[in-house]
Amino acid sequence: MKNIKNKLVLTLVATLLMAGGMIAFADKVQIADKAPVKNEVKLDLKSQAADLSKKDVVAGNYVAVAPLELVAAPSKYLNKNVKFKATFDKFSTLGLDYKPAYRDSQKYISFLIKRDDVTDHTIPLAEMKIFIKRSEAEKFIDLDSGDIIEVYGKVFSDALTDTWVEVNKLVVLEKKNKDKAKKA
Repeated sequence: MKNIKNKLVLTLVATLLMAGGMIAFADKVQIADKAPVKNEVKLDLKSQAADLSKKDVVAGNYVAVAPLELVAAPSKYLNKNVKFKATFDKFSTLGLDYKPAYRDSQKYISFLIKRDDVTDHTIPLAEMKIFIKRSEAEKFIDLDSGDIIEVYGKVFSDALTDTWVEVNKLVVLEKKNKDKAKKA
């Protein structure tokens, strides 16, 4: 019961924060009266990291979304391609082999990202289960907690009212410890 109450409070706080951000954003952007609202955007290669070439980009449309928005309404994004920027926390086994949203622990590993609404503590966004194939994850073995990443993936389940994402592409945007990255 306490866990449900905490989730409800957290969802309410996230919704209020997003609403405040949207109001501030709407003040700065002029919106046409009857323009259709589109959440889906094509990948903008110009905004990607300089080393990202066209052949590296996963084909298709992705909905640009904040991680907290994803966990606040997982069913809204179910079976949709999403992209989001986040701060990497750590690799994990969270959610693997769970039958309603099955991803085999022999083939996949999960990872956690940090909550972006908490700045004075390191708290993972455990409401989002993010899975990447182990063969792909091996390319990112040098990821450190605090590195900025961009995730392209598909929301494949909303089991337990959590967001379950399978990664199609992972891009490291910024290394926290650049000296360590240069030595590698």
